[in-house]
Amino acid sequence: MPAPLRVALDQGTGRSGDTASALTRLRDRARAAAAAGATLLVGPEMSLTGYNIGERVRELAEPEDGPLYEAVARIAVDTGVAVVYGFPELADGRIHNAIRLVDTTGSSRALYRKTHLFKDLDRGLFAPGADLPVQVDFEGHRLGFLICYDVEFPETVRAHALAGTTFLLVPTGLMAPNTSISTLLVPARAMENQIHLAYVNRCDGEGDLDYVGLSTLVGPDGTELLRAGPTEELLIGEVDPSATEAVRAELSYLDDRRADLYGH
Repeated sequence: MPAPLRVALDQGTGRSGDTASALTRLRDRARAAAAAGATLLVGPEMSLTGYNIGERVRELAEPEDGPLYEAVARIAVDTGVAVVYGFPELADGRIHNAIRLVDTTGSSRALYRKTHLFKDLDRGLFAPGADLPVQVDFEGHRLGFLICYDVEFPETVRAHALAGTTFLLVPTGLMAPNTSISTLLVPARAMENQIHLAYVNRCDGEGDLDYVGLSTLVGPDGTELLRAGPTEELLIGEVDPSATEAVRAELSYLDDRRADLYGH
């Protein structure tokens, strides 16, 4: 069994539309995460550019090997902390709402494009991703990736659980008044799939959007292991695979499913 994974959840971002401030802030948070013994740092949706920035998305979008990736790679190498960050990815003339995991060698380990687009905020600017689930093995843990609205569809999380994801990372941009997504739905998703789940939100405002914070790390029994308030925080916690093993040994929803009744 792998050792527990020490993870940092960064509830906060740089100034909206200002990638330089976002990168400066990211380096500071990665150093703080390293000082706390974390080896993985996860930020919110579109963490390096801002989310509700309208047509500036087109200006700031870049290919997967662009300058934002190069800057994050240097931060990961220098601090010894792997980083999950959000950015607008330009690919084949289309823009995707994307997240990437960069490890401590500076290598890109995973790239996920948001598959479920939220209203005109997403649909007016982004093309939907087509790959689910996206996973990677990291320090003995099977990490999976979703973005914000994706987690509100039970099929997405179940697809991850059936594919072997043990720790699901969900950078997000949840805004008022939808606090129940974080406080009710996200713990239920973790519990019904018996996985660890990190839901990492913004806590500032952009235009007419007011982000609610409330980032959380939830265990495989639905227990909140970490919970932020409405303001900027760096949460540090552990993902212990023995907790998953214990929960599934007691009662395994995945093993007891009647897939013959509902076709998947």
